[in-house]
Amino acid sequence: MTEKTTGTLSGSIRAGVSCRCPRCAGGKLFQGFLTLRPRCEACGLDYAFADSGDGPAVFIMLLAGLIVVGAALVTEAVYQPPFWVHAVLWLPLILIVTLGPLRPMKGLMIALQYHHRAGESRIGERRP
Repeated sequence: MTEKTTGTLSGSIRAGVSCRCPRCAGGKLFQGFLTLRPRCEACGLDYAFADSGDGPAVFIMLLAGLIVVGAALVTEAVYQPPFWVHAVLWLPLILIVTLGPLRPMKGLMIALQYHHRAGESRIGERRP
C-alpha cells in the first residue's frame, strides 16, 4: 500500500488495525507483542511520535467487563451453576476478550495519532 491509501481516515484505520505503518501501511508496527519498532522498515517513519499510553487498555477493559460481567450475570440468573463452572467459563473468555484485541487497538490508536497529527501540547504555544 502507498501513503495515498493511508491518507484517508479509513485507510489509517485499516493500517492501524492490521498493525502496519500508519504512513505507508507496508512495514510492521510492532517488534514484540506490544513493543513498537523504532521506525518503519519500508518507509523509514520514526515511531517516536507514537504514545498510545493506557488508552487501548482502558477501552478494552470497559468492553471486556461489559461482555464478561453481562454474560456471567445472565448465566447465574438462568442456570445458577456452581462457582467452579464460572471459573472454567469466564477465565478463558477474559483472556480472549482482553489480550486478543489489545494489539490491534494499540495500532489503531497510533494510526489515528499519525492521521490527526496529534502531539503533546505546550502552554502558550499556538498550533498552525
